[in-house]
Amino acid sequence: MTNPDKIYFPEPGITKRELVDYYLAVAEPLLAALLHRPTTLKRFPDGVSGDPFYAKRVPKGAPSWVEGVQITFPSGRTAVEVCPTEPAVLAWAANLGTFDFHPWPVRRSDVDRPDELRIDLDPQPGTDFDDAVRVAMVLGEVLREAGIIGYPKTSGGRGVHVLARIRPDHDFVGVRRAVIALAREVVRRAPDLATVSWWKEQRGERVFLDFNQTARDRTIASSWSVRGTPRATVSTPVRWDQLESVQPDDFTLRTVPDWFAENGDAHAGIDERAYDLATLLDWADRDARDHGLGDMPYPPDHPKMPGEPPRVQPSRERRPEG
Repeated sequence: MTNPDKIYFPEPGITKRELVDYYLAVAEPLLAALLHRPTTLKRFPDGVSGDPFYAKRVPKGAPSWVEGVQITFPSGRTAVEVCPTEPAVLAWAANLGTFDFHPWPVRRSDVDRPDELRIDLDPQPGTDFDDAVRVAMVLGEVLREAGIIGYPKTSGGRGVHVLARIRPDHDFVGVRRAVIALAREVVRRAPDLATVSWWKEQRGERVFLDFNQTARDRTIASSWSVRGTPRATVSTPVRWDQLESVQPDDFTLRTVPDWFAENGDAHAGIDERAYDLATLLDWADRDARDHGLGDMPYPPDHPKMPGEPPRVQPSRERRPEG
């Protein structure tokens, strides 16, 4: 470890040594979330008050036991990204100033077919974590109706993430299509609480179900990741019956090891069964057939996709004259 006493979080006085020690304390459940997944490292070399960057390639000089796997970006370019296989990789990454681990929803055996469904519930201005929890409870019910068991976690910020293991039967486009159908069903049941509108001007004071987090090369912070917040909050798995009684600030680098020791890993059973997306894709077909609802805009760094609507903010669309 280099500069172990370097302050990474000035407000609580957390050092690099504490960050490395934290990741070793939660190495078992964190590695379960990252194992054999291409993983982007969100690095804060100057601490939380500095400018972070996303490391999408194995850095030069990495030890030989830091393994990598080749991934393809939306542009078609490729890179060899870190693929965690052992706890030492976590300590090595933390020594480089990695706070967040951002794994792809795929395994190294097939990097083009996701085996994890991810739903990011993002509170918009005027809403908060409690609103995200209310939407998450609706989402959990909808997933169960689709024959899928979801696993919630705090995002480490104001949001909630819900994960589910799926069979790697579909590419990124197919999985994203299933998530859009899922999100639309949640909005139907909670229209005053949830939105699937890609354009911020249309979201209002609702929780946005960010379907584009399932697009290629879009990731969310993994379970047990420290986030770049002043208090060093942590994205923490919780059970459904715990979700309504916790707050994001309950989980920090200093409190989570004790939480894990007392509660275990709420996502420990996620690999016991992988679900298919048949029902969600049936809903997508229904939405297109009965409601004329097709694809949604992709992130701006993606090439134009077949069937995608114009990437034009509604307020800037040219209106026909006359």
